[in-house]
Amino acid sequence: MLPWTHGLRKEFLPLFDRAAVRGGPPVLKPVALLSVETLASAGIEDLTLVVRREDLAFVRGYFRVDPALLRRHAHQPERLGETRRLYRTLEQLTIRFAVQPHPRGFGDAVLCAAPSVGDRPFVLHAGDAALLEPERGAVVRTMARLREREDLDAVLLIRRVADPRRYGVIEGRASQPFAGVRRIDVRAMLEKPARPRSHWAATAVYAFGPGIWRVLRERARHRESGELEVTDGIAALLAAGGRISALVLDPGMGLWKSVGSPEGYAAALQATRTRALHARPHS
Repeated sequence: MLPWTHGLRKEFLPLFDRAAVRGGPPVLKPVALLSVETLASAGIEDLTLVVRREDLAFVRGYFRVDPALLRRHAHQPERLGETRRLYRTLEQLTIRFAVQPHPRGFGDAVLCAAPSVGDRPFVLHAGDAALLEPERGAVVRTMARLREREDLDAVLLIRRVADPRRYGVIEGRASQPFAGVRRIDVRAMLEKPARPRSHWAATAVYAFGPGIWRVLRERARHRESGELEVTDGIAALLAAGGRISALVLDPGMGLWKSVGSPEGYAAALQATRTRALHARPHS
């Protein structure tokens, strides 16, 4: 993604979203905000955002209510509708920040949030991808309900892909659907396998029990080099007899769009524009 990501974060690339008012044109929002809105719509009220030290001031400034901005544009109230909606979302949330000193992998970033999250179940959502749903937050709510109801160590969100070698791939067997959603009980998970044994790829949305902290810390202590991935923790949970399920993201439930590559961003931009033009407005 260079040179865009030289000093700028791909998490703040803009994607389209449907307008708050009926008949309004599509609006642009950074990917990170779409992720936050998904979590807020799922009923989550306490968020920890993991950022690089050099990005902390910018991200903290973006995710705050700025009354001065509203005053500056008070003479043009038609321009403030979406900003007011953003501020209503932020006012519902407690947002904390955790700094990842060095880019040592997604799993390492999760560990940076441990002091803030504490010994509680939590939902993890990457900041460089968006979950596009007919009803925002519905998928995350379902994942959290399944994890809590059956006291699982983790619930993954997976989708079928043509080339699974680029993803974290799970193996498992079909189980009883949950809330009408296809479900697979996970037996194994590998990150970017050369010879995948299934076409089921994980999205970067998870519901975890607190057991993930122990296995990630253990993996971090024994890692000699390389990045610590979330899939390392999931593999360790499974090796220890952990119980993990995956829900299948069928197209009717929504789409998972990442902006981690130029091609991925182009596809995400087109998909979000199409959905914004044809979806009903937010309530």
